[in-house]
Amino acid sequence: MVNFPLVYKIIGSLLFLLGALLGICVIISIYYGEDDLLAFLISSILTITAGFIFKYMGRNANNSLSRRDSYFLVTTTWIIFSFFGMLPFLIGGYIPNVTDAFFETMSGFTTTGATILKRVEWLPHSILYWRTQTQWIGGLGIVFFTIAILPSMVGSGSVKVFAAEATGPMRSKMHPRLSTMAKWIWTIYLGLTLACVGSFYLCGMNWFDSINYAMTTTATGGFATHDDSTTYFNSPSIEYVSILFQFLAGINFAMLYMAIFKLKVGALLKSSEFKTFIFIITSSTLFIMCLLMHLKGYGMEHAFRSGLFQVVSFMTTTGLFNDEVGMWPHITWVVLCCLMFLGACSGSTTGGFKCIRGIMVFKVLRNEFRKILHPNAVLPVKVNEQAIPQQKLTSLLAFFAIYSMMVIFTATIMIVAGIDFTNSMIISLSCMSNVGASLDSQIGPVMTWAELPDYIKWACSFLMLVGRLEILSVLVLFTRAFWKDN
Repeated sequence: MVNFPLVYKIIGSLLFLLGALLGICVIISIYYGEDDLLAFLISSILTITAGFIFKYMGRNANNSLSRRDSYFLVTTTWIIFSFFGMLPFLIGGYIPNVTDAFFETMSGFTTTGATILKRVEWLPHSILYWRTQTQWIGGLGIVFFTIAILPSMVGSGSVKVFAAEATGPMRSKMHPRLSTMAKWIWTIYLGLTLACVGSFYLCGMNWFDSINYAMTTTATGGFATHDDSTTYFNSPSIEYVSILFQFLAGINFAMLYMAIFKLKVGALLKSSEFKTFIFIITSSTLFIMCLLMHLKGYGMEHAFRSGLFQVVSFMTTTGLFNDEVGMWPHITWVVLCCLMFLGACSGSTTGGFKCIRGIMVFKVLRNEFRKILHPNAVLPVKVNEQAIPQQKLTSLLAFFAIYSMMVIFTATIMIVAGIDFTNSMIISLSCMSNVGASLDSQIGPVMTWAELPDYIKWACSFLMLVGRLEILSVLVLFTRAFWKDN
C-alpha cells in the first residue's frame, strides 16, 4: 500500500515552500500599496498551517519511498498546490468562483496558460505576479524543484519521483546524483530566465513586465500581464527576444547543459530530436509566411516574424501571440494545431506529444512498411544510433492511444454540452498539450474559457494535469493493481 505518513511528511514540507512563495507576493503587495495584501497574508498563513498539520501527520514516517508512493505523491502534490494556490483569487474576490479559481491555478502550475479572466490589466501587481510564478515553478516540475533545493526531503526516492514527473519517454542523466543534476538543470532554467529578463528590459519593457514575461516565456506558459499579450508593446525586438527564449526553453535541458557547461555543442547538433525540432519550425514558418504574403498582403519581414512567433509559440506550447491568428487562412489553423499536438523536445518545459515520440512513431511505421516486403527482416528502431527497447515502443503505443482517446472523449463531452466541433477539439487538444491558446483572439469562433460550463472546466483541469504529468503517471492511480497490497 501507499506509505501515507511519508507522503504527508513530504507534502507538509512542500506546503512550507508554497507558503514562502505566497509570502513573496505579500512583499510585492506592500511595495505597490494595493488591496490584495490581506488575501496573500491569509493564504500564506493557511498554507503554512496546513504544512504543519501534514508534517505532524507524517511525524513517524520512514524514509523509504517506493515507486507506488512516488506516483501518488507527484499527482496529489500538483492537486494540493492548485488547491492552496487558488486561495488568493478567492479570498481577494478576484475570482469568486471555486471552479474558476481552481481552473486558473491548475492552468498556471501546468503551464497551460488558459485563463477564465477576460481582462487582466485591472488586477493588482501581486496577483499578476502570482499567476506568472505558478507557471515558472511548474515549468520543470514542483517536486523536481524540491529535489534541487531540498534533496534530503525525498532521499533515495528522488529517482522514482523524477521518473513520475519528468517529460518524455527517455530520461537523460548527465550526472550520477539526481540532486546534483536537478541543481544544474534549475541553474540553466534560472539563467535563461534572468537573461530573458535583461533582454526584455533592454528592449523597452519595465522591470515588472520584464520579470513576468521572462518567467512565462521560459516556462512556456503563456500568462501575460496585458490583455493583448506581446502585441501590447508593438515591438519587433521584444517579439524576436520572445521567440529566442521560447525556442531555447523548448530544447532538452540536459542537452543544453551539455552544450553550455560541457561545451559539447556537437552533441546537440547531432541529436535527432533537436534536428527534427529545427526542421519542423523552419518548414512550418516558411509555409505560413508564404500564405500570409500571398493571401493577406503581409510584408516579408512582418510575415516572417508573425509566422515564426506563432509556430514557436504553438510548438513550445507557450500560447503567447503577436497577431490576430483567428483572421489567418484556415489552413494555418491546421498547421498550428498539428504543432500544438506534437510539442517540442522531451526534458524541456513544454507540453505536447514530444518530437522524440514523433520520431519513434515515424520509424516504427517505416519499419512496418519494410516488413511487408521483407517479412523475416530484423529491423530495430534506432534514435541517435541507439536501439530502442521493445518495452519503450510498447509504452509509446499505449501513450499515443490514451492521448488520442482522452482528447476525443473530452471533445465528445463538449459537443454534447453544446460547444461547436472546432472549439471542442481545440479546447481538448489545447488542455492535453498544455498550450492554452486563447480562443477569443487566436483560433475558432469568438468565445472565451470563462463561457465553458463548470463541469467542462473541471474536465479541462483534469486534462491539464494529465497532460503535464504525461498521462500514465496520473491514470495509474485509477487502476486496481495500484491499490493492491503486493
